[in-house]
Amino acid sequence: MSDSPAPTHDKKTDTEGQQETGPDVIRAFVKNLPSAPGVYRMIDTSGHVIYVGKARNLKSRVNNYTRYEGNVVRTQRMIAATAHMEFVRTKTEAEALLLEANMIKRLRPRYNVLLRDDKTFPYILIARDHDAPQLLKHRGARRRKGDYFGPFASATAVERTLAALQKAFLLRNCSDSYFSGRTRPCLQHQIKRCSAPCTGLISTADYARLVEDARAFLAGRSKSVQRQLSDEMNKAAEGLDFERAALLRDRLSALALILSHGDMSAKTVEEADIFAIDQQAGRFCVQVFFYRAFQNWGNHAFHPRASADLSKADVLGPFVMQFYESRTPPKQILLSHEIDERELIAEALSARAGRKVSILVPKRGEKVELVEHATTNAREALGRLLAETATQKTLLEGVKTAFNLEASPRRIEIYDNSHISGTNAVGAMVVAGSEGLSKKHYRTFNIKSKDLTPGDDFAMMREVLTRRFSRLAKESAPEAEDQATGMPDWPDLLLIDGGKGQLSAVQQVLAELNLPREVTIVGIAKGEERDAGRETFHQRGRKAFMLPARDPVLYYVQRLRDEAHRFAIGTHRARRKKDFIKNPLDEIEGIGPARKRVLLNHFGSAKAVSRAGLADLTAASGISKQMAQKIYDHFNRPD
Repeated sequence: MSDSPAPTHDKKTDTEGQQETGPDVIRAFVKNLPSAPGVYRMIDTSGHVIYVGKARNLKSRVNNYTRYEGNVVRTQRMIAATAHMEFVRTKTEAEALLLEANMIKRLRPRYNVLLRDDKTFPYILIARDHDAPQLLKHRGARRRKGDYFGPFASATAVERTLAALQKAFLLRNCSDSYFSGRTRPCLQHQIKRCSAPCTGLISTADYARLVEDARAFLAGRSKSVQRQLSDEMNKAAEGLDFERAALLRDRLSALALILSHGDMSAKTVEEADIFAIDQQAGRFCVQVFFYRAFQNWGNHAFHPRASADLSKADVLGPFVMQFYESRTPPKQILLSHEIDERELIAEALSARAGRKVSILVPKRGEKVELVEHATTNAREALGRLLAETATQKTLLEGVKTAFNLEASPRRIEIYDNSHISGTNAVGAMVVAGSEGLSKKHYRTFNIKSKDLTPGDDFAMMREVLTRRFSRLAKESAPEAEDQATGMPDWPDLLLIDGGKGQLSAVQQVLAELNLPREVTIVGIAKGEERDAGRETFHQRGRKAFMLPARDPVLYYVQRLRDEAHRFAIGTHRARRKKDFIKNPLDEIEGIGPARKRVLLNHFGSAKAVSRAGLADLTAASGISKQMAQKIYDHFNRPD
């Protein structure tokens, strides 16, 4: 893969010095393009990438953009906005397809189909980097040695399955350091969720058989595992070993519980992801179902951002590529609609997975039923979203009227502080828009100023807003927006928990910053005896006012304020808890998790480390003389 030679001409400008855009600019690039596969980027006058595409033949594909005729309105706008282009040549078209998906995810171009909810899904991991493998939930990169099973659509589904698996196979879920320090079985063994390999109550060979049974069950061989346990239970009962028979009975019940949770379980589909798309009112919903080991392991609804004039197939193809940009595809992918370049996408995903991946649009049998089930879910999920959006639109119209705004706010920011006598003070920002609360845009601020009087809410709010809007003015233009969600970077309305004094303080902060655009600020003062429904609103240029007691806008503003309060308190508690459990060893430069584990295993506690002499510290495995000196100096320095 390599960058193609760029044209030798400079970027064109018109007679007024403005950068030229449109077909003529693109035509100049076409002259120097190779007839080879690659990826192209279209860039506007601000330097933002507005479209990323791939081509089997770069010269031929880009040549299509040298005229407006024959292109849809969306493409004509894209051509008109193009001021520059960049290219990467690849060896194959499949390689170009993979690179295109990576660039779209990273650059978020305005005219591409964008996967808006790029969440990571949890897996079940049987870790194999220890003599007694561990059973646990896993997210993120697969760096740890072991067997991964998933994805599961939610953490709740994983935890429910893990609890049943522990009852069925008695595998440990404790950390290696906890395991190595045990001298007698823990509570997990007492409640029959672990076979206690840490204390030798089960042999290494017998524990290994439990691990293999669990692996076989998760890999889809559930019937054989159940049959084996049933045979062992019957033999134990015939041999009058009723205690073991009862244990095996409980394990079988746990397995039955896992299998009973499989909604729409499959008989012929062992491993597949199912993608079904629906389109209504210019919006799209892609419902993804995960089938593993012939079981439904959950589903998730995505709402990609795409132009309303695109068809379902036009959206589904790019969506699938972006979905697997950072995920491992299964053996089989089932689609509700035929897509362009289906075989090429299958080839690209096979190259990424290192094994064959097939993409099918089923026409008959059980696969069709599974796809239809996913399609029904996509249609219902999109219907719910549209209903919620309509309600939200009505509420925002009410906010516009209540606070005399020029237009319905596209972004509302709500601020609150939380602390205990000034300690662990944090500020919180909650964001709401046309689709409700936007948790992706929430922010927290650790109060850093050392000059604050403990509990000075005015000073804390000043610090939070100064940091927030100084950075915003520096990094974002007034009209900038999140390419993935369409959420503006700048707020139209600020809601502050406080009365006239708080409002004045905030207005002064924003005035000092000399912002490039005006922001409406509203202070919400709690009513008498802090009763909800008796709030008084303060706004510049207006007398203090109240909203009608049963006004939906009042309820909406209360929910926003309460959400900011909840978020601020939750963040404060998390920070306080972190400080409470902080280990003194964390403060020593050069002491990471591995060395900390060595020291704790050797001395038993951080307090014992603090009292150790140089010779004792050096005796710990992996602790050099220099590191021992650093640790000793840290705990024995004069205050």
